Amino acid sequence: RWTLPVTPRRTSWGRVGAPQQSKPDKRMILIGPPGCGKGTQSPKIKADHCLCHLATGDMLRAAVAARSPNGVRAKQAMESGGLVSDDIVVGIIEEAIKQTDCRNGFILDGFPRTVPQAKMLDEMLQKKGVCVDKVLDFQIPDEVLVERIEGRWIHADSGRSYHTKFSPPKIPGLDDLTGEPLMKRKDDNAATLKSRLDAFHTQTQPVIDYYQKAGRVVNIHANKPAADVEAQINSALK
Repeated sequence: RWTLPVTPRRTSWGRVGAPQQSKPDKRMILIGPPGCGKGTQSPKIKADHCLCHLATGDMLRAAVAARSPNGVRAKQAMESGGLVSDDIVVGIIEEAIKQTDCRNGFILDGFPRTVPQAKMLDEMLQKKGVCVDKVLDFQIPDEVLVERIEGRWIHADSGRSYHTKFSPPKIPGLDDLTGEPLMKRKDDNAATLKSRLDAFHTQTQPVIDYYQKAGRVVNIHANKPAADVEAQINSALK
């Protein structure tokens, strides 16, 4: 659940909240098909750059649980069988980035998926005097993703991602940090993947083109070992 501090604490650095981090502010979007490795790299980017990780599905669920104004609107839309509108999602993102753990910036994962969403997000950020700094485009051939998807396991609470072949947990079936059981997503199968990939390519390429025109896209060659992908990301974010 998201909560806003009632009385922000000022430090000797003059910054509201915790002491100022040495890392510069960053606001980035991760784009890539299911199984491209975003789930593996996100926690590393978050820790290395002192950012918050904003996944739209998690934010929607948290907003609904918190009964925020946008959360109430989202719940009404979902209960009526409709889609949650773009302005509600952008409103929830706006609420989320006010949190103290987002003071140095954020990683946005799963949004925007269309050009109108990207424009709406940009307009919201521009009103705050900031913008999306980088868009990391995780590129990987579709055929490689089947093996990745079918071997993927997730720690539900944290979102940590494992793979039985490429990135196995220390103890099979258990999260490395908590020891809690890992889970498999219902849609992690080849048939569902093809449908999701078709939708991803159709929807997302225009978003990549939109940010490419602004010179913000960095291509990440994701069909490589995790350490190589991490090195590419570190180079892009220098």
